[in-house]
Amino acid sequence: MQIVKYPAKKDWSEILKRPEFDISSLHQKVNDILINIKKHGDKALFEYCSLFDKVELKNLKVSDDEINEAEKYVSDELKNAIEEAKKNIEIFHKSQIFESKKIETTQGVVCWQKAVAIEKVGLYVPGGTAPLFSTVLMLAIPAKIAGCKEIVLCSPPNKEGKIHPAILYAAKIAGVNKIFKAGGAQAIAAMAYGTESVPKVYKIFGPGNQYVTAAKQLLSLRDVAIDMPAGPSEVQVIADDTANAAFVAADLLSQAEHGVDSQAILTTTSDRLISEVITEIEKQLERLPRKEMTAKSLLNSKLILLKNEDEIIEITNEYAPEHLIIETNNYMQIANRIVNAGSVFLGHYTPESAGDYASGTNHTLPTNGYAKAYSGVNLDSFIKKITFQEITEQGIRNLGRTIEVMAENEQLDAHKNAVTLRKG
Repeated sequence: MQIVKYPAKKDWSEILKRPEFDISSLHQKVNDILINIKKHGDKALFEYCSLFDKVELKNLKVSDDEINEAEKYVSDELKNAIEEAKKNIEIFHKSQIFESKKIETTQGVVCWQKAVAIEKVGLYVPGGTAPLFSTVLMLAIPAKIAGCKEIVLCSPPNKEGKIHPAILYAAKIAGVNKIFKAGGAQAIAAMAYGTESVPKVYKIFGPGNQYVTAAKQLLSLRDVAIDMPAGPSEVQVIADDTANAAFVAADLLSQAEHGVDSQAILTTTSDRLISEVITEIEKQLERLPRKEMTAKSLLNSKLILLKNEDEIIEITNEYAPEHLIIETNNYMQIANRIVNAGSVFLGHYTPESAGDYASGTNHTLPTNGYAKAYSGVNLDSFIKKITFQEITEQGIRNLGRTIEVMAENEQLDAHKNAVTLRKG
């Protein structure tokens, strides 16, 4: 990890750069995959599964028998944990249900909104280096609460042609309708265009590698809505002298183990804490099974010593982290000044892992600085709002002249006439 002490403000943007990778040929490769899926459907999916997943599939759809069989391979302890997490995620997301109110803006003019679920949604759950069954819960549960009629899930199969049992179990209890063995950009394309097996959806959710991200972004230009732009995962920790160095180190490492392109940042005014955190990282890293990959990720990570709390808050709002952990004595005061972050974890006993799994908040969050403009996934992500208005005869008389004047000045006479005729 790189230690940066008292950087000048002019250097912050350079210091806060995310890991960069050569993507010069990425969009062309992904676009070729999208075109192939659009033209050849299931046939292309089977071919990509053979090429990338190294398995020859007979069927793309996961059968009920496979789902029931998978359940046998999930321990009771893990089932209980998944069900406890499901309960908390449901409680939090149900609290977000929209309540419509009719508003009379002018006498005789009533307006309101109606929340309607997106009918068909697609969820992508990566296989990769870890089976992210928690992502199934984070996406399928709010989709179910919202009332989405069709919830489609794609996840890459292993070399035996199976999806991890915990992913299938989580999908079953969270209410997923259909599950398909497909990964990467080709899975995103299948849900966007529809194939003989995979239904076409209206919006696609879920994380993935750079190919998945590129596919989502390209398809969102004309074919399907997506949850948000997303990239490698990241965390920032704000800590002071009251912080436990072991906790801070564990928080940084828990993010770094996601992948070699993840980033972990510590911002503090305590030089002593930086030294203690480095010692703890070295100690804890040795015990991690994913030690090698985590160590590579730490090359992207930084420990930044700043002059005061104001600088910490300013640099945080500039970085706009996906995850922000505040391990300070006055964490609530700092939190109240944060305007750019995906999800915030407060105090010494609130690890980011809690939000990843079971506290109830959603872990599908904006990365790469997009927290400046995007929210994380929530119930509204699966809903569209339709506006309604009802105007009485008296109402059109009250509001009519205002509309006529505005239409006249925009030189839209038919707009004006639609009001004038009603006024009588």
